[in-house]
Amino acid sequence: MGLKDMIPGAQPDVDPEGELTPEQREVLEKVAKKVVHWRMAVPAIMALETAKPLSFIGSQAMVFFEPIVQTLFSIKHYDTFRELMENRDNVERLLLLIEKHDAELKVEEKKYDKKLKLYLKQQTLGRRFWLWFTGRYPNSAKLDEELTKYGITSNNDINHKEK
Repeated sequence: MGLKDMIPGAQPDVDPEGELTPEQREVLEKVAKKVVHWRMAVPAIMALETAKPLSFIGSQAMVFFEPIVQTLFSIKHYDTFRELMENRDNVERLLLLIEKHDAELKVEEKKYDKKLKLYLKQQTLGRRFWLWFTGRYPNSAKLDEELTKYGITSNNDINHKEK
């Protein structure tokens, strides 16, 4: 018996993959990835958690604004997203997907930071200053290529050399 069972009105856990069509899953995934890509995970989670009880009203507002949105933007999955937002469970699914993608992004950023730290240790002081001053650090693919030049190829090498 968990804490959610003891609290009256607490919602049960929602399966992010349950009872959705492939198109609906695709739309939720796309929205979640865009939110994380724009680095808006925390504000989106706060807004969705706050507005979850009003999800049906929000979806009806989307119906009202649909003609305006359709004239300004070419949004292919607008109707599907609107229908999904009518149900609170789908809002919870969206929240879970945003949290999942945000956690994956944080793991990738940590890996990149470790690689960048090793790369910068191999550079001269002047080069490090220049990279800092211009902000032109190599992207992940270029960083892997540069580390290979110094004989650092695997994650084990990165973890070992960092210590």
